[in-house]
Amino acid sequence: MVMIDRVVSFTDKATVTSLMVREDNVFYENGALREPGLIENMAQTAAAGAGLKPGVENGKPPLGFIGGIKNLQIFSLPGAGKEIITTVTLEHEIFDATIVNAKIFSDETQIAECELKIFLIKN
Repeated sequence: MVMIDRVVSFTDKATVTSLMVREDNVFYENGALREPGLIENMAQTAAAGAGLKPGVENGKPPLGFIGGIKNLQIFSLPGAGKEIITTVTLEHEIFDATIVNAKIFSDETQIAECELKIFLIKN
């Protein structure tokens, strides 16, 4: 499942992506993109940034998994037709573990945030 439509910007410290919320999204239920969809969107934004780093073959995001979620706050859930903009900022990178801060905005209003610990599987 793909939970980002495009990479808006990338630096070695931050990645910004966008996603248009659609009713056919696997995480869309009861008129909104649900909490697991927002978390997956943040994780995929982090993976997209990892795939854009120099030295990554063909810019392909590495496989990985969420090892921890800390301080998750969801302020509102976006409905169909809303674009969400997600910013993931690198805090620490140790071996195959990455800790990032993630924030999601819709209509310039912050709708979610958390800290993610992500483990990447390198070939």
